[in-house]
Amino acid sequence: MFFHSKNGIRYFSFEKFSKSITQAVFTRQGGVSPAPWNSLNVGGAVGDDASHVIENRARSFNALNRPVASLFDVWLVHGTSVIYADAPRDLKTEMHKADITLTDKPDVTLYMRFADCVPLLFHDPVQGVVGISHAGWQGTVDNLAGVTIAAMKSRYACKPENIQAAIGPSIGQDHYEVGKDVITRFQTVFGKDIDRLVEGRDGKTYLDLWKSNLIQLQRAGVEQVEVAGVCTACHLDDWFSHRAEKGKTGRFGALIGLQA
Repeated sequence: MFFHSKNGIRYFSFEKFSKSITQAVFTRQGGVSPAPWNSLNVGGAVGDDASHVIENRARSFNALNRPVASLFDVWLVHGTSVIYADAPRDLKTEMHKADITLTDKPDVTLYMRFADCVPLLFHDPVQGVVGISHAGWQGTVDNLAGVTIAAMKSRYACKPENIQAAIGPSIGQDHYEVGKDVITRFQTVFGKDIDRLVEGRDGKTYLDLWKSNLIQLQRAGVEQVEVAGVCTACHLDDWFSHRAEKGKTGRFGALIGLQA
């Protein structure tokens, strides 16, 4: 994982991905939004002015030399629906509702927004496919990572052993307290692995979403996985955190695209 800075935009890219793609997870630095969205907020439904969001998005794309017109994004709903992006989204149209997007088109840049949930990035350098998924606890318990791999296999004939995956900055176990209902659902899905995913402290239970998604990727046959290991709630100078900032915050962006 390498941090970069360009024109005031601070972002990082994963080390193990092929150089034939452009990929980044942007910090909150380098934008124009005021507090509490300061400053590179790209969330359009959190109370920030739309002009700020548009400018911040443009700055993000420009920092990586990707045209904003190549953007394809979705309205996140904490599900496992898949959208295959064969062309950029017309920004005048409504966004599809989904949490998984995939493409094999170099003129498409997949883009999502986060503020604690887990960004999952994917690349198959053999078939020339990239993807990005949004994994909160609901998506994780519904095996969103496995659904993504299955979709790559079905649509693009990808082989799991060729797929490179990355688990981006998101809330870490140290800050992610959950209730008994969530743990019960995870026990059903993960079985004996549940002991690797939960930690009890002072009568409270904390869940590890990074390890949960790693296990599901491995179950799906993915052998190449890089984990950022960066907690959004621990580093508010770089990241928006819905929990740590009690909902009064912005969203940071992540993108991935094939190079022409």
